[in-house]
Amino acid sequence: MTASQTPTTAEELRGAGLRVTAARVALLETVRSGDHLGVEAVASGVRDRVGHISLQAVYEALHALTAAGLIRRIEPAGSPARFEGRVGDNHHHVVCRSCGAVADVDCAVGHAPCLTASDDRGFAIDEAEVVYWGTCPDCSTARSS
Repeated sequence: MTASQTPTTAEELRGAGLRVTAARVALLETVRSGDHLGVEAVASGVRDRVGHISLQAVYEALHALTAAGLIRRIEPAGSPARFEGRVGDNHHHVVCRSCGAVADVDCAVGHAPCLTASDDRGFAIDEAEVVYWGTCPDCSTARSS
């Protein structure tokens, strides 16, 4: 593969030290084509691609792909875990208090961790996780109607 070619999903899994299975390929592609998907939505997307898969197998694959850094797990307060394919750029999220919609928000300043702690307590900080809360445009429109 030349430097200009994008690795296949299978090559990414191998590169992360993971065994390539149809379920893992389908799961990674489902998460990357989705928008902050919950486990049930991921499972449904995988089933659409490869047929039956148990929810336990989905959880295990999500854990393995998250640990390998191929996907990211976010857990907004009061919400179930969501998964996304955007990794490694230290972006943040905005969450609708009404419907739970989640959207990406780029860092306001510079690169990771893009924020400076007032006191790092001796930690070597490499990431900042910010969740903005508000009301999405659809819910704002519905409220004003």
